[in-house]
Amino acid sequence: MRNKTFKSNSVATAVAIGLSVFLPSQVLAQESEEESVERIQVTGSLGSLPGQDVEAVFGFGKSILETPRSASTISQEQLERFSVSDIDELVAFAPGTFTQSFFGVAGSLDVRGTPGETYFRGVKRLDNPGNYPTPIGASSRIDIVRGPASPIYGPAKIGGYLNFNPKSARASGGQYLEGNEGAFSYTTGSWDKSIMTAEVGGPGKIGDKEMGFYLYGEVENSGSYYDNTDTDQTVLQASFNIDVTDNVLVEFGAMYHDYDGNQVAGWNRLTQDLVDNGTYVTGTAKPLDTDFDGLISHAEYGAVNIGGNSFFYVPGSSFTDDESTDLMQLENVGVTTLKGNQVLVAPEDVLQNEVETLYFDITYFSENGWEVKNQLFYEAYDNLNENAYGFSQFHDSSVIENKLIFSNEWETDSFLAQLQVSPSIRHTQFLHGDDFTFEYFNRRDLTGPSTALDKRQLATSINANYDNYDKGNYTDYGIAAMTDLTWEFGLNIVLGLRYDSIDIETTSRGDLLLGGGEVESASGTESGVSWNTSISYKTPIGLIPYITAAEQATLIAGQGAEIGVGQLEDGAFDTSELFEYGVKGSFLDDSLYFALSIYEQERSDFSAQAIVTNSTTENKGTEFELRWVINDNLVIGAGYTNIKVYNLTAFENGTQFGFLGAEDLTSLTDPSLVYGGNVIGLNLVGSKEDSRKAGIPENIYTLNATYDFQNGFAANASVVKADETFSSFSQVVTLPSYTLINAGVFYEAESWTASLNIKNLTDEKYYRANFPDLFGAQIVLPELPRHYQAKFTYKF
Repeated sequence: MRNKTFKSNSVATAVAIGLSVFLPSQVLAQESEEESVERIQVTGSLGSLPGQDVEAVFGFGKSILETPRSASTISQEQLERFSVSDIDELVAFAPGTFTQSFFGVAGSLDVRGTPGETYFRGVKRLDNPGNYPTPIGASSRIDIVRGPASPIYGPAKIGGYLNFNPKSARASGGQYLEGNEGAFSYTTGSWDKSIMTAEVGGPGKIGDKEMGFYLYGEVENSGSYYDNTDTDQTVLQASFNIDVTDNVLVEFGAMYHDYDGNQVAGWNRLTQDLVDNGTYVTGTAKPLDTDFDGLISHAEYGAVNIGGNSFFYVPGSSFTDDESTDLMQLENVGVTTLKGNQVLVAPEDVLQNEVETLYFDITYFSENGWEVKNQLFYEAYDNLNENAYGFSQFHDSSVIENKLIFSNEWETDSFLAQLQVSPSIRHTQFLHGDDFTFEYFNRRDLTGPSTALDKRQLATSINANYDNYDKGNYTDYGIAAMTDLTWEFGLNIVLGLRYDSIDIETTSRGDLLLGGGEVESASGTESGVSWNTSISYKTPIGLIPYITAAEQATLIAGQGAEIGVGQLEDGAFDTSELFEYGVKGSFLDDSLYFALSIYEQERSDFSAQAIVTNSTTENKGTEFELRWVINDNLVIGAGYTNIKVYNLTAFENGTQFGFLGAEDLTSLTDPSLVYGGNVIGLNLVGSKEDSRKAGIPENIYTLNATYDFQNGFAANASVVKADETFSSFSQVVTLPSYTLINAGVFYEAESWTASLNIKNLTDEKYYRANFPDLFGAQIVLPELPRHYQAKFTYKF
């Protein structure tokens, strides 16, 4: 068994020390007024209007309304009112954010149809496609930016990113409070949901220096709709702000997240009849465990043929009954109706992840108008993922980044110029191993338990037979500059330029790989330029048309932030391009906001395909967003997404590798002839339309509304209507269109609140594609039926 030793809980210790040291020393804050910031405020808006300054796009503190990019922000009030608990639900509030299933783990947001980045207070976190769920409940605000990041933020993916603002970030206002404020909450719900939170913040002093603090903690111990699945997690946050002098501000804090759950592959033995009617082919696979230890070893799999008499097949007529070997054929074949909770999870499956995140910022305000900010950021995670059907992996990776930003502005009667210059250094270390060669989804009959007929010996349990085992590091030396030029008559120009040079060292442990091999090492330096140009014009009638063109350097790392020897040789650095134009507007005394954007973006290095974290795609689409505070009672929001995503590597090569399902094998008379094995093949791509990525509805319509009765009670509802889509690249199984409705009620008294939300109110049956480029013809995730969530909060 691999010795899984997590790092010491240094962040948890820091939180405990913070509680013991700062709570006893709290005193009333100094009687000073918070610096006023011009922003749109409408009573009852739930912070939904885009007037608040948002640093997460270009870093100039421009509002979403004034920012010449497609972006959305979701306030803490909205998150709480609508009971948003994971990133999959953000699609109801931000167009372009439909997220496919990554084996049931809501890790990183998909933006514009491709995996996005996640930032923490404006600094990029380690990659998290499916390592752990992003703890949305622990955030005070979510910023979503569509398209490549600002040059100031460094190399990033094409789709876009989510900026996570921790609840503890409220420390920035702590020193302006008259006393301590905090809350306790408990959330319950279907399938034994149980979450407790506690938070407190306020003013204090260190010597004679004014400070603010905020502490937050969350503990969850919940069951799940899906069989053999539960969640145990702990989130701890702490942040402190100290006015060291009149012109020096220090901000520092930490977040610790310990997650223990598992991945959910969903239904196997996928057919159209299974999706439409729940009709499932039962039957047991023939035994392969020749040493009777209860597990199928790599050697036992390798000694037999359960892939067919050829190697690669083309969907259609190339696989016939004669191609099926004896060991591929099921025994005791039957038919039943499968329930949504009966999924491909074994009791011993695990997904364990521990994340430590630290930050330390110093800001200096000079006498001549310069602001100098140094941001120091550290994050590390330790991850173990094991699945009995034949996949395991681990990561032990960390990153430390130091970014220095020099800012100033110059103003005349008719012109404002803002400037940022930012050198930075970011060092990433990685240790990663994964094991997937003998990954067989269909051997398990989901109507019964996992047995020796389907359980595989995993590389992480014996520390051998990996498919990849990579150790190394890379250091990014970057420098960027941006300027924002605004004329009084309404014209605004934003220009940005960045250069990165990345030194990479990596070693592949061939001696630990399946089949053995040599230890190989490689090193190299990659470099690239990023730039951004945006032009907008604020018209006298409130409309703001804009155009943005950008080219963004992209570092192509894997699921555990790793860069393997082969990846380095193919090219670990690429460029993404964006062209976007649109119009935004604010009307009716700034109570109505809308944004319309049309875009095309592309990541074009065909040889550097990273199908898990950073695929080579071309994305085209339209996004529309509306937010309207009709009066103090009623707030509504609406959105529309039209998107097409093309896999450019598949189009360039003319083929796309994938696991073939029953519907791909049209010349096969009975799918039970192959479910004991695994048919793999090459989907032919004859046209660009053939390269369309599956699992992404072309059209998505959303509506959300909340009504405040002004007597403590409020009601809310959200609607997501999505087109039908295919489950796999081969386009053989159609996932039906659906309309998902969530609704709830909310009550607020002087010191406590209570809410009840019903998710999937109409009990709609719908599905989410699971890794459609590779596995979508064999597995699909049935989504949750109707369920409820109730939350009780006491505030003090």
